[in-house]
Amino acid sequence: MSSTKELSQLLRARGFRMTPQRHVILKILKDAGEHLSPVQVYEQANQALPGITETTVYRSLEFLVKNEIVQPALDENRHLVYEIADHVRHHIICNSCGAQLYIDPDTLQTALANLEKQTGYRLIASHITLFGLCPKCKLELEKN
Repeated sequence: MSSTKELSQLLRARGFRMTPQRHVILKILKDAGEHLSPVQVYEQANQALPGITETTVYRSLEFLVKNEIVQPALDENRHLVYEIADHVRHHIICNSCGAQLYIDPDTLQTALANLEKQTGYRLIASHITLFGLCPKCKLELEKN
């Protein structure tokens, strides 16, 4: 996993400044180890850097996504959340109970390669969120 120092160096190497706001946001996401909503990032950033605005957090998140440092995803309520983009993490979320199952990236590798071949796109990053019913909820639905 990349450290915040390595991520900062990557941005600087690309010609961007590492602002205190970006640094705080990266540290928050890195330390979280899970997806965080923009509101959660803002609340933590405001504690670490009093006076930071929600607009700054949203713009910083967009900037970090554009530069492939942070990746967006959808949570069980289909709200946008963020995490450090240091690994591929696909998951399935149950529409009924919200349970999440992480999918081994190798499971989707062939499908993603076929997608590239069919569309002509070169995938730079992928984060797939699938929605369905977990086995328990599916069984409950079938009983009714």
